Amino acid sequence: MSKNILITGASSGFGLLIANELHRKGYNVIGTSRNPEKYASKLPFKLISLDLDSEESINSLPNRVFTEVNKLDILINNAGFLVSGIAEETPIELGRKQLETNFWGTIKVTNAMLPHFRKQKSGKIITVGSIIGLVAFPNAAYYAASKHALEGYFKALRYELDGFNINVAMIEPAAFKTSILDNSSSPTNKIEDYNSLRNKIEKFTNDLVDKAEDPAMVAEKVLKVVQTAKPKFRNIVGKGTSVLINLQHFAYGVLEKNVLKQLNK
Repeated sequence: MSKNILITGASSGFGLLIANELHRKGYNVIGTSRNPEKYASKLPFKLISLDLDSEESINSLPNRVFTEVNKLDILINNAGFLVSGIAEETPIELGRKQLETNFWGTIKVTNAMLPHFRKQKSGKIITVGSIIGLVAFPNAAYYAASKHALEGYFKALRYELDGFNINVAMIEPAAFKTSILDNSSSPTNKIEDYNSLRNKIEKFTNDLVDKAEDPAMVAEKVLKVVQTAKPKFRNIVGKGTSVLINLQHFAYGVLEKNVLKQLNK
């Protein structure tokens, strides 16, 4: 019997790739989007409305999901956005919105679906985080904060849900070619003291994007986690990520010097 999978943010980026890949593999996919009417006719899977910034939208999600399916096997948290910019330049309200959407929105969706998973004593919760949730980089302080927060939250949640046979896993992608930068929000007021650093960060980011890998790798990693009965918690995907994480844990000073060296080229 085909498993039923709910994927948030499934109309673009990683979410769309993941949803299409799972659909191709025979899973019954229900995706979410802020504006499903714009995309639904072009997609092979069901798309329903969800706004992570709306309590009403999140609270009504379970009822809407269970008009489509009788049982939900897997929740994939993917929806979110990027706030890029120097930390001091970023208005607190914009930073707060980053955390409200990426962190609190994801947690609220998870909490909305947890009673169903607990009742059936089975399920899997997969959350798309980021390598930036493990190693922070300049010009993405609030995004890094939101992804670090998700990492910590779900790390604790996996212990709490173990007795209910509910698996919790994180997907931690590195740099991939997606539309996340095109859809990002940035502060408009610039502080002149940061101009030199800003130019270096822009060059560093452009180089990173040019060398970024095919995001299909992320969909393949999610598929593997979906197919694994008891997946490991942290699932890192991308070029050079294992070295990066080892540097973080065992020689953070070296990592810091490497990042600063890149920025100072």
